[in-house]
Amino acid sequence: MTVGPSAAAAAYQAIAKIGTESATAGASAGAAGVGNDFSQFLSQAMNSAVSTMKQGEQVASTQVTGQADVVNVVNAVNSAELTLDTVVAIRDKVISAYQNIMQMPI
Repeated sequence: MTVGPSAAAAAYQAIAKIGTESATAGASAGAAGVGNDFSQFLSQAMNSAVSTMKQGEQVASTQVTGQADVVNVVNAVNSAELTLDTVVAIRDKVISAYQNIMQMPI
C-alpha cells in the first residue's frame, strides 16, 4: 500500500490534534480518575472520526453539484479514508487482544 504525501500530512495533523486534545483534557481534568480520562479520550477520538467522515461526505456531495474545488474534495476524501483505516486497524487490534485474553489458561 502506497501512502501519498497529502495522506501522510493529514495523518500527522490528525495525530497532532489528538495529542493536543488529550493533553489539554488531561491537564484540565486534574484529579479525575484514569478511567474517565481514557473513556473521554476514546469518546473524543470517535467523535472526531465521525465528524471527519461526515465532512468528507459533505465535501464530496458539494462536488457533485459543482460547488467545491477538486483539491478540497481530494483532501477531505483522503482524510476520511485515513480515518477509516485507523479505526479499522484499532478495531482489529482490540479484537486480537480480546482473543488472546480469552485463550489464556486460568
